Amino acid sequence: MTASKRELPLKEMPAQVSMIDGEELALGGVGGTEKITQRVATVSSTYLGSGRNKLFIRGIADSSFTGPTQATVGQYLGDIRLSYNAPDPDLRLSDLERVEVLEGPQGTLYGAGSLGGIIRLVPNSPELGRSFASGTLGGALTEHGDGSADLGLIANLPLASDKAALRVTLDGVTEGGYIDKPFLDRTDVNRTSILSGRAILRAQLAPDWTIDLIGLGQTTHAQDSQYVTRNQPGYDSAARVREGSDAEYLHGQIVVDGRIGAVRLRSSTAIADQTLEERYDASTEQEQERLFVQRNETRMIAHETRLWQPIDDRFGWVAGLSLVDNRTQLNRSLQQMTLRAATTGVLNTVTEATIYAEGSYRLHDNLIATLGARYSLVRLGGSAEDVSAALAIERAAVTAKRDQSAFLPSASLMARLAPETSLYLRYQEGFRPGGLAIEGEFVRRFDRDDAQTFEVGVRHGVPGRDAFDLALNLSYTRWNDIQADFIDVAGLPSTANIGDGRVWTISASAGVYLTPELRLTGGASINRSSIDEPPFNLILLTGRTSHVPNIAEFSGRLGLEYSRPIGGNLDLDARAWASYIGKSRLGIGPELGDLQGDYLDSGLTLRIGNDRIGGTLSITNLADAKGNRFALGTPFAVVRAQETPLRPRTIRIGVDFAF
Repeated sequence: MTASKRELPLKEMPAQVSMIDGEELALGGVGGTEKITQRVATVSSTYLGSGRNKLFIRGIADSSFTGPTQATVGQYLGDIRLSYNAPDPDLRLSDLERVEVLEGPQGTLYGAGSLGGIIRLVPNSPELGRSFASGTLGGALTEHGDGSADLGLIANLPLASDKAALRVTLDGVTEGGYIDKPFLDRTDVNRTSILSGRAILRAQLAPDWTIDLIGLGQTTHAQDSQYVTRNQPGYDSAARVREGSDAEYLHGQIVVDGRIGAVRLRSSTAIADQTLEERYDASTEQEQERLFVQRNETRMIAHETRLWQPIDDRFGWVAGLSLVDNRTQLNRSLQQMTLRAATTGVLNTVTEATIYAEGSYRLHDNLIATLGARYSLVRLGGSAEDVSAALAIERAAVTAKRDQSAFLPSASLMARLAPETSLYLRYQEGFRPGGLAIEGEFVRRFDRDDAQTFEVGVRHGVPGRDAFDLALNLSYTRWNDIQADFIDVAGLPSTANIGDGRVWTISASAGVYLTPELRLTGGASINRSSIDEPPFNLILLTGRTSHVPNIAEFSGRLGLEYSRPIGGNLDLDARAWASYIGKSRLGIGPELGDLQGDYLDSGLTLRIGNDRIGGTLSITNLADAKGNRFALGTPFAVVRAQETPLRPRTIRIGVDFAF
């Protein structure tokens, strides 16, 4: 389990963990984050569109919009986060060894922005001395919509007399639209095109030392929005303008990995740049065809160096330091015909320096105690954008630089009850630094929030290996000074600390082999939350809120996995799944009180082939259910009932090959 940062075996990991094999993710065509939410019941998402969404784990959700707050879920490529306070880039999950999902705060090892947990992408590394390539090609038809196509290529090339290798991944997809806009006389408007690529160059410096150079890029273009008018037949949107979004993501890393005796060292340095431009219908009866444009530009520089020694007969440890410098600029404007009027924007800067350590000691052959701590110093800064110089000077104290610090302890106890069964107790903390939020014609500060979690869990077996596996977890989280977005008096999204909350979560996952070829899997999550009444000055803005938004009280999934040879050097692999997402509340405040969820999604994938070539048939949304994944498309029409439907039934036929 590499997300432990010291190679703990899964059976000794004192946390609720989900691991998804990369080959499973690629079966039936490469996808994005939806491949994770379909497989892990505790992971959920908003549904504004690819490159625009926020992810949540285990009931820790703050809001529906992408504003200045840091995400509650940390997303990582290897040891470096993908971004600091930007939306999920929805990277193509192509050519991965696995995806690791850790539930609950991970403050000691991962720091700020991991209140709910982390999602870690582990790419396949270049292989020295081997040359191979593989690819996929597919086409799909969507009921009530346009066709889609996808293409993927992977190549591994040895270099420099087998002392170096280059691994390259390219993916392109165009997803057909299915939303109609009668006021514009346009149909199937929401086609989305994604182009992504990743390259990893590995050089072996010595027998135990390597250096990796990693480059990744992705562009996402959504021609229009994907929401419709609620409680209406069909897939019609009442928007009167063309919306949509454009997202770009660039990421580069240098990773040095080696060994000094029994001690391991890994040092990673990265720079990431993420740009998202979103367009919303802001039309009113008085101002027709008005468009609200929001542009979010983020630049992050991050570094981490750590030393560790895997646990042996007695003791294992990890110690490290990390540095993060992040700059996020949010600009807004209202456009009508040829007129453009800039509205107040905000710049947030964060510089974070951290040291951390964690150690595990075997108190007994079957009992392991772990203690850890992290100390972070954070410097916050920023400014209001597109405001007059006089106003900026007058309110300079609001945007002045300020310092914060955080001490995040952790402790756990892991007991092995049987060779394949373990019980654990765990305490962990997490936090998010404060920042600046837009308020009217200027900006104001919001404070940091933090979470403390107590949990108990039991784990039996290893998924996919043992005849039966089970992971069960009960957690209680105290969440203080919750940062959340709401609609302000001007009708624009803003951010505030809305009070303290409590979240109870029961999560479970299990699998059983019914026959040697057939495996049944399942997972469920039950959430109960409450939020204390906010300060009086916020009640008028946010209203009285009693529950954490965007999290269903119940969600669950069932799956079937079937694999067997069928003769002629061919194998049959089949996967079927169904998931239920319960009801949740859209957001904070009376304007965002709409219910969403309460729908069933499903899918089926069949592959016949061998290691060299195969053909696949995939069907998603088997019942062609409409559903309501997300009860928002534009914050400027909250009085107009909205919903985001599931993609209608889609049938894909594909081929994969390797040589």
